[in-house]
Amino acid sequence: MQRRDVLKVLGAAPAAAFLPAAALTATAAAQAAPATAAAPAAYQPRALDAHEYRLLTVISDLILPADERTGSATDCGVPACVDDFLTIRGELLLDQIRGGFLWLDRETRRQHKVDFADATKAQQTALMDRIAWPGRAALEDQNAAAFFNHLRDLVVNAFYSSQMGVQDLQYQGNTMVMDWVGCPAPVLTKLDTSYAAAQWRLPFPRTGA
Repeated sequence: MQRRDVLKVLGAAPAAAFLPAAALTATAAAQAAPATAAAPAAYQPRALDAHEYRLLTVISDLILPADERTGSATDCGVPACVDDFLTIRGELLLDQIRGGFLWLDRETRRQHKVDFADATKAQQTALMDRIAWPGRAALEDQNAAAFFNHLRDLVVNAFYSSQMGVQDLQYQGNTMVMDWVGCPAPVLTKLDTSYAAAQWRLPFPRTGA
């Protein structure tokens, strides 16, 4: 499983932006010393227990590890986002995710005598590859494959709904461009089309002068 095969909402505003001008003037001398911001409190899972949340963290970074362009899934808070989502989706989905976690632990203990989160990365990825594609999974692994693909959807959706994920997509829909150059030539070639071949016409005939 590769980082790009599976195609990150954190931000902070400067504290000074919320201070009135008088307060800034009164505290100008204090600004000479560097201020130390309070560290954010660690997220406390609400839907999953500590062991399940650790599993979710490990799996999230296996699905979306850091690469040369962006951080990993946990770098932008994906596990917290998924856990929070599970609190509002009801017991059925939560039970499905928990069942999948139990299966991962059971299989890893059977093969390697450790829980999934404590296995080596090679052992973890080998088991995940076994259930990553429903069409290739063995009959006895079909339920596990359904669990993993559902969890992968949650992880990827959380990642690409975040600021880091939008930057990773290099989305430019809200960016003004001076010139529209159209679809890149390699894409047009792959689609076996061209602008010249396209038939452009108005939905209704022009009338009048």
